[in-house]
Amino acid sequence: MLMSIALILLAGMSAGWIFRKLSLPSLIGMILAGMLLGPYVLNLLDDSILAISSQLRRIALIIILIRAGLKLSFEDLKKVGKPAVLMCFLPACFEMAGTILLAPRLLGIPFLDAAVLGAVLAAVSPAVIVPHMIRVIDEGYGTEKGIPQMILAGASVDDVFVIVVFTSAAALVLGSDISFVHFLKIPTAIFTGVAAGILIGKLAVRFTVSTKMKTAYIVILLMSLAFLMNGFEDAWGETIPFASLLAIMTMGMMVRRDDIQLMKRIAPVFEEMWTVAEIFLFVLVGASVALDSLKDCGIQAVLLVLLVLLFRACGVWLCMMKTNLNLREKLFCIISYLPKATVQAAIGGLPLAMGIVSGQLILSVSVAAILLTAPLGAIGIEQTYRRFLSPSCTMETGEKQL
Repeated sequence: MLMSIALILLAGMSAGWIFRKLSLPSLIGMILAGMLLGPYVLNLLDDSILAISSQLRRIALIIILIRAGLKLSFEDLKKVGKPAVLMCFLPACFEMAGTILLAPRLLGIPFLDAAVLGAVLAAVSPAVIVPHMIRVIDEGYGTEKGIPQMILAGASVDDVFVIVVFTSAAALVLGSDISFVHFLKIPTAIFTGVAAGILIGKLAVRFTVSTKMKTAYIVILLMSLAFLMNGFEDAWGETIPFASLLAIMTMGMMVRRDDIQLMKRIAPVFEEMWTVAEIFLFVLVGASVALDSLKDCGIQAVLLVLLVLLFRACGVWLCMMKTNLNLREKLFCIISYLPKATVQAAIGGLPLAMGIVSGQLILSVSVAAILLTAPLGAIGIEQTYRRFLSPSCTMETGEKQL
């Protein structure tokens, strides 16, 4: 296992550095490094690492979501308002509708199987989007209109909505009944997640202040609380719908709101932790991509992925209507909502494991979606945010002073 960890860190770090030198997002290099090290190419990673890959990726995702919470404020989200709510589900609905409409024609799969495929494809990747939006916030682009904050909030809830739809669609294909109660899980999970994040965040701040904890211990406490919330969802999520990732980000927001000095103490630590976690996340995402399934992935599958992105773009555009965003800012929102990676890597193979007839084809299309949209979205964000978004007034003032 230690050899595998060394290979992940060294290969991921080196590939990320090379791609940065090429003016490309480092995550693309890390994903490619993982594909090279993984079981479908060189097979250099120990089975014990691959067995816990999903858990390691989840830890990395938790770190970046806490970082995101520490960057967000409730006031910023209030300013965004309705568009942030619509971004949680409307683009995904448009993409699922596009898949249901086009997949039977392009791939020849049944209508219900197309619904399952649509749910797999419709989830955006917080692992790709969140770190990029944190960078945009740090550099002060689009923050006065709340653009990166809105995208952060939408991406964190989008997956909750899509996964509930996925489980419902898969149940229909397998002959099980679904009811309105299934879809009540979505608002319930969001409500319980936000409520838990607020409560736990407030209690954590009070406890750390009263006990005068060291910074390292505060970080350990917050990470442990995040693990407990995520574990609760795994154990009891079917009984008590609970969006743990949303709860984790909300907990970070409460720390920021209740004690700004505490936030300033711990934020740099989480930033350093992300440096290592990012490598593990994207290298292991690459290693989890089932490259052997691409043999079943023809031009029709690639065409489907690209076409349904147009449906998603229409959904994002509709969310931005009646806002004060200009054309370039709306285009940035569309580009930011393209990447897919973590969810597709996690659930792309489930239809095949469930015995769904089109399971192998769904896996192939999900792999194609990762390989197409993760680089496309990451490059698009990095190449456009300085051109399409306005810098904040404080940033402009600082540049003039320099």
